[in-house]
Amino acid sequence: QVQLTESGGGLVPAGGSLRLSCAASGQTSNSYTMGWFRQFPGRQREFVAAIRRRGGHTYYADSVQGRFFISRDNAKIATYLQMNSLKPEDTAVYYCAYDNALILSSIRVGEDYDYWGQGIQVTVSS
Repeated sequence: QVQLTESGGGLVPAGGSLRLSCAASGQTSNSYTMGWFRQFPGRQREFVAAIRRRGGHTYYADSVQGRFFISRDNAKIATYLQMNSLKPEDTAVYYCAYDNALILSSIRVGEDYDYWGQGIQVTVSS
């Protein structure tokens, strides 16, 4: 089992920045992938960004490319999502996801991640 602990989030005016953090503990591996997804009311979770431990390769949704930046800390088994130039349409519950052995084609597929955080609210006011 892997446990994920998220932090950050909150209320920010449009154009502002926020940083989300997610730390993993438990039965982690050296080949993990960590990602962020978000969910709007009444809609399914959508992919935001992901990062692989090996090589640090990053992946982004088109909607956040150039505004959001994902990073990792291998020693802490943690990932961070720096969100800049936030828009009201970024308002959602953000979830951290983790998988020990995710194939490349599953990076953007929420159902393929084995572990999830509890979710954290991000609200961007207009």
